Amino acid sequence: MPGYQVKQQRIQLDGVAALDIRLLLDKQQYADPLGQAEALGISSAHWPLFGLLWPSGLRLAQAMADRPLVAGESILEIGCGLALASLVSHRRGALVTASDCHPLAGAFLLENLLLNQLAPMRYCHGDWSAAPAERQGAKLTPGVQGRFDLIMGSDVLYERDEGGALPLFIERHATPVSEVLIVDPERGNRAAFSKRMTALGYRLDETLLHRDLPSAQAYRGRLLRYRRGHG
Repeated sequence: MPGYQVKQQRIQLDGVAALDIRLLLDKQQYADPLGQAEALGISSAHWPLFGLLWPSGLRLAQAMADRPLVAGESILEIGCGLALASLVSHRRGALVTASDCHPLAGAFLLENLLLNQLAPMRYCHGDWSAAPAERQGAKLTPGVQGRFDLIMGSDVLYERDEGGALPLFIERHATPVSEVLIVDPERGNRAAFSKRMTALGYRLDETLLHRDLPSAQAYRGRLLRYRRGHG
């Protein structure tokens, strides 16, 4: 046994076929026998968060199910966790790279690709912390490289990020003409993030997401759509 328990859940979103997802049983799961998560700065309390389904992740997946496909578009999901939005996009035919800093996120993604009989999808280690060089030794997979037309993430504005590490990471990996989609559950760091994105040349459009989820779970948040270089 890997030291943690899992379960399987079928996720139904509007307009796309259901996905079978392997996830952690609950928030109490934890296993880091080799200290890989600890070396990456992931505490025992935060360890299980990658492997749970979160309302914001479901909303991002629904947004990608609704979004028209763009021929030749390259997509990067940051802080992907279970990568539900990436799986939805991948099955629709998009060119997607999922990324996360958790050492098990890639293994869970591989299992969920197999569960749904999907072709392989690229996964990279993604860490936008201010000092990623200090954690190079703990990485098990290649880091994010290259530039993308669309960068997406859900509930990634959970820290104050006074140094602007996340916008700088986005700037390193976004094409000059690009789009950034963030689902934010009304956290307090949205304004500072948007100000930095504006300084990078992005224009913001917001959509309130106050409808109930398909699971009947109430949700309050926003879909933040930043665009640069578009007409």
